[in-house]
Amino acid sequence: MRLFLNPRARSYLRELAKEFKVSTNAVREELNQLTRTQLLKSEKSGRQVIYRANTDHVLYPELRSMISKVLGIDQVVDGIVNRLGKLKLAYLIDDYAEGKDSGIIDLILVGDIDSLQLNSLKEKTEKHIHRKIRILVLSTLEYAKFEDALNKRPHLLLWENAL
Repeated sequence: MRLFLNPRARSYLRELAKEFKVSTNAVREELNQLTRTQLLKSEKSGRQVIYRANTDHVLYPELRSMISKVLGIDQVVDGIVNRLGKLKLAYLIDDYAEGKDSGIIDLILVGDIDSLQLNSLKEKTEKHIHRKIRILVLSTLEYAKFEDALNKRPHLLLWENAL
């Protein structure tokens, strides 16, 4: 999940073993299997092997979609886009943008958002997906000032208004 949710996510063996509190042998076995099936790409960096999702693999889009559905992110974005006003951008940030299921989904929404609808949708969605949602709503001007700070944090563009 950590590597397939965000195509920019990268990790190495010991980092994953520590994060998931399992042996390096168990993680190595999974990483080797995913690399053999070409779902992951690996590259050496000094003594470490860095792993990342193979975004060119025919199954990558489907895997990413399934992970979003399991985490409930697809429901959050669909609800926001369909009900909340003039949304321009939606970002997933921090833990979930790195593929870590911490139980708290952090979102940044840019646009003219109906805050009453947003709070109602947030509460309903939290109950349905069994995760907390924290949302920062920014105007276009506020986003322009915040964009540099956003680029220094893990983030994943979930939705962009094509207009």
